[in-house]
Amino acid sequence: MSDSARPVGGPSLPQERRLVTEIPGPRSRELFARRNATVAFGVSTTLPVFVTRAGGAVLEDVDGNQLIDFGSGIAVTSVGNSAEAVVGRAAEQLQRFTHTCFMVTPYESYVAVCEALAELTPGEHPKKSALFNSGAEAVENAVKIARAYTKRQAVVVFDHGYHGRTNLTMALTAKNMPYKNGFGPFAPEIYRMPMAYPLRWPTGPEHCAEEAAAQAISQIDKQVGAHNVAAVVIEPIQGEGGFIEPPAGFLPRIAEYCRANGIVFVADEIQTGFCRTGDWFACEHEGVVPDLITTAKGLAGGLPLAGVTGRAEIMDAAHAGGLGGTYGGNPVACAAALGAIDTMRAQDLAGRARKIGEVMTSRLRALAERHPQIAEVRGRGAMIAIELVKPGTLEPAPETAVKAAAFCHAAGVVVLTCGTYGNVLRFLPPLVIGDDLLGEGLDVIDQAFDSMS
Repeated sequence: MSDSARPVGGPSLPQERRLVTEIPGPRSRELFARRNATVAFGVSTTLPVFVTRAGGAVLEDVDGNQLIDFGSGIAVTSVGNSAEAVVGRAAEQLQRFTHTCFMVTPYESYVAVCEALAELTPGEHPKKSALFNSGAEAVENAVKIARAYTKRQAVVVFDHGYHGRTNLTMALTAKNMPYKNGFGPFAPEIYRMPMAYPLRWPTGPEHCAEEAAAQAISQIDKQVGAHNVAAVVIEPIQGEGGFIEPPAGFLPRIAEYCRANGIVFVADEIQTGFCRTGDWFACEHEGVVPDLITTAKGLAGGLPLAGVTGRAEIMDAAHAGGLGGTYGGNPVACAAALGAIDTMRAQDLAGRARKIGEVMTSRLRALAERHPQIAEVRGRGAMIAIELVKPGTLEPAPETAVKAAAFCHAAGVVVLTCGTYGNVLRFLPPLVIGDDLLGEGLDVIDQAFDSMS
């Protein structure tokens, strides 16, 4: 579908890249100086352009530049920025009331979001949900619920995983810098296991699934004891860790082990959920049905909303008053979520994600054939990444990722880096992006690597 034919909603913003100043422009530089004077140093900025409007897959900055968005606010604006149904529902709710606290006087939209989550998440079993503000809150509450249900304490996570920035979720997160360095001590009873990382598996990718699962299970049995484990928490495709997609068979084997040992299997789908990978949820790809699933990011089209959804008997294990928060399931965010979900259904954004993935993977693999520093193109749907190395080795090349990202930014394409070694370029375009704009963004990525040859 062409850009002109694809609905984008929100502000009337042409779906085109347009550069009228250098990036960042003079007005953005002025605002960035103000930002540096008043915003805490620890809050970093990837690209110092200040956005004044956004629609679909385009960001417009204060200098009048229009940038192609290959980041979606880190997989948040999957339905496009300022999507019509999101804006409309949120605006209507703003006029009705902005807040009551669901724990004080409830409202229907919270219930409707929980009903939608029960319908959309994997499995036909009875489900319940609790709503929160952020992905980290969702993961933290999933651990609380699993501990309440199992009466156990230990939590198992995996190398390269990212789960948030609260004290507990920092402990769950693998990468030290910038997420954990200097912020300890961390929550106890967290145990980290090897992740199935095909590119870097010592005996080769063909052995990765079986050996990684066996190694993880062996270490759990020996170091922790299955009878002590409340939950295994895993991203079906790791996000911040580098878009690491475990090979077929790994996730089902871990889920099977959990079922056999009374362990709550938690799928952290905060980045992968809501059509991003070509299914509504990434664990559906191999038919894995989690006991609990955490969601956020793409759920509400840009407003802060997160959820824990799972088997009703597990979700009900926490005592009355044990779950909640003042803003959790805010009525405006819930209204936005219902608009986002309607958009995903009406436009078949899971199918659109698969198409985007086909286009991006084909183009990026052709690029990799010309540039040996691209060790791997990986991911699924509209969650695609390239890992960069020093040619002829697997030694990470974070400096190449930085240079490529800087070229793209200067050319008006927003891309993100990630990975335990900082050597991965990740691409998360809005699922409503048109073919023309997608192709133009990929052209710029091509040019970035050609400029380094």
